[in-house]
Amino acid sequence: MEIDHDGLRRTVLIVALLNLAYFGVEFAVALAIGSVSLFADSIDFLEDASLNLLILVGLGWTAPRRRLLGKVLAGILLVPAVATLWTAAQKLAIPVAPAPIPLTVTGGGALIVNFICAALLMRFRHHGGSLSLAAFLSARNDVLANAAIILAGLVTAYTLSIWPDLLVGLGIAAINADAAVKVYKAQRERDIAQATP
Repeated sequence: MEIDHDGLRRTVLIVALLNLAYFGVEFAVALAIGSVSLFADSIDFLEDASLNLLILVGLGWTAPRRRLLGKVLAGILLVPAVATLWTAAQKLAIPVAPAPIPLTVTGGGALIVNFICAALLMRFRHHGGSLSLAAFLSARNDVLANAAIILAGLVTAYTLSIWPDLLVGLGIAAINADAAVKVYKAQRERDIAQATP
């Protein structure tokens, strides 16, 4: 099947700009209310913007350079996981629950942005190898993470506990680690297939 390179480039640019814009919103709210899950998710938005900009650049590269970029992208997907572990440790040191209403509303906004991004990228997920797969998996996983953030906000409103926010933040770390493994495996499979005579 012929890949629509212009369509893929346009889609990746739109997704990158949406992610960059919502990073600013979510990061500001995360700092204001002391939320681990929103902080980790905001870093994930920044990572997604970077990921999509790298994909945009990588689409014009040769196949060997794109394969190398696919492996780099797998590593980039781990950045939010590391950020989440760091913020979780900070939250345990100062155990104050985040404000539940801003947590829930901001998580809802993030879900809408990521749903739009996943829908835009869906038709390209099986084209362009690990690059488009990385973008699609990242957006799809973020929709799931944002639904969990909304739930954490609702539970926090009821319990006033740090744990819902903290557990969702750790869940975001696990989701991103899983996506990194999937992208790396997809690239290895392509490398093996191309090396086989």
